[in-house]
Amino acid sequence: MTPQAADFPTLADFGHDPWWLIVIKAVAVFGFLVANPLVAILLERKIMARMQSRIGPNRVGPRGLLQSLADGVKLALKEGIIPSGVDKIIYLLAPIIAVVPAVMAFAVIPFGPMVSVFGHQTPLQLTDLPVGVLYVLAVTSIGVYGIVLAGWSSGSTYPLLGGLRSTAQVISYEIAMGLTFAAVFLDASTMSTSGIVAAQQDHWYVLLLLPSFVIYAISMVGETNRAPFDLPEAEGELVGGFHTEYSSLKFAMFMLAEYINMVTVSALATTMFLGGWQAPWPLSVFDWANSGWWPILWFTAKVWVFMFVFIWLRTSLPRLRYDQFMNLGWKVLIPISLTWVMVVALIRAATEGSDDLTRALISAGAGIVVTALIGYAIWRSMRLPEEPDDVEQPGKPFDAMAGGFPVPPLPSQRIDGPKISPPQRSKEKTDA
Repeated sequence: MTPQAADFPTLADFGHDPWWLIVIKAVAVFGFLVANPLVAILLERKIMARMQSRIGPNRVGPRGLLQSLADGVKLALKEGIIPSGVDKIIYLLAPIIAVVPAVMAFAVIPFGPMVSVFGHQTPLQLTDLPVGVLYVLAVTSIGVYGIVLAGWSSGSTYPLLGGLRSTAQVISYEIAMGLTFAAVFLDASTMSTSGIVAAQQDHWYVLLLLPSFVIYAISMVGETNRAPFDLPEAEGELVGGFHTEYSSLKFAMFMLAEYINMVTVSALATTMFLGGWQAPWPLSVFDWANSGWWPILWFTAKVWVFMFVFIWLRTSLPRLRYDQFMNLGWKVLIPISLTWVMVVALIRAATEGSDDLTRALISAGAGIVVTALIGYAIWRSMRLPEEPDDVEQPGKPFDAMAGGFPVPPLPSQRIDGPKISPPQRSKEKTDA
C-alpha cells in the first residue's frame, strides 16, 4: 500500500517549525553527513580489498573497525605545512569553500514523510523550495571554486593543472546533469524535492525516465571527481592534482568534501529516480513501511547502493584519458540528454488526454530505445580502431599527430621531415 496523500509534505508544511526543532534537524543532517564519510572510508577499503583478493584494514580495533578514526587522528596530528610561494588567504579558504557547499546542499533533501516530534507535526526534511533541485545544482557548483582556488593559490604547476581540469570537468558534466533533471521536471510538473518524491507515488522515474537515470549516474561520477573520472587528482601525471601542496587537516577537509559530495549526489539520485524515502516493493504494500521513521532506513539503504557503485567503479575501471572523458560528455551525453528531453516533451503533449498507464508504457518503451542508443554511443566512442595505426605498419613513416595529440616515436621509428644537420664548429675554434 502506498502512503496516503497526507503523508507527503507540501511546500505549505515548511517554515512553521519552532527554532529548537530547526536546530535539531540541522544537527541531525550534519551528523548524517559526517557519519557517512567515516563509514564510507572504512567500507571502501574493506570492499576494495575483498574485490582484489587481499587483506584490508584489520589492525585498529576489532576487524579494523576503528581505522577511519585512526586516519582522522593521524591527519589531525600531522604537521600543517604551508609552502612559501602560496597566496596564503586563498590557500587557507579553499578547503572551507569546498566543504561548506557540500553540506548546504543537503538542506532540501527529504528523508521521510510527516512525523510527530515532541507533539509537533513536521516533515523529515530541513526545508524545501519551489526550485529545490536548482538550489542543489547551484550550491554544489560553488564547491568547484574550492578546487580551482586551491590549485591556483598553491603557486605550483601540477595543482594548477588539476584545478583547470576540474573546472572543465564540472562545467561539462553539470550540463548533462541539468538536462536529465529537465525530463524529471516535465513529468513531475514541479522542481521541489518533496513534490518530486510525491510524484513517484505510483511509479519510480528510474522506470519511466531510464535514459535520464543512466546519464545522471555517469554524470554524478564525473561531478565528484571519482574514478574512472578522477582526472583533477590523477596521481600518475599530476602527483596529487589540486591538493598536492596540502597536508594535515586542510587535506582532510578536501577528502571530507569529496565523500560528502558522494553522499549528496547519491541522495539526489535517490530523490529524483528511486522514489526518495518510499519503501521498495514488496515492502510498500504494508502501511507501516511508508509511515513514521521507517522511511529513513529505506532512504539510507538506497543511498548506500550508489555508494557501493562508486567503490565498485574505483576497483574495476582504469582512469580515462582526458580527451576520451571530454568527448564522452560533449559528444555523447549532452546531445542524447537534449534529445531525450524533447522526446519526453513530445510524449507529454501527445498523451495529454490518455490515462497514466498508457503514458507510462510509452515513456518506458521510448526510454529503453534511447538507453540502448546511449550504450551504443558510449561503445563507439570508447572502442579501439579496427585498422592498425600507421605506427604499427612497418616501412611507413611515423606521424606524431595521428591520434590527435602528440606522441613521441619509439627508437625503431623514423619521422619524415626536413633533416637538420648538427651545428658546425667555426674555423677559429677548430684552429684553436
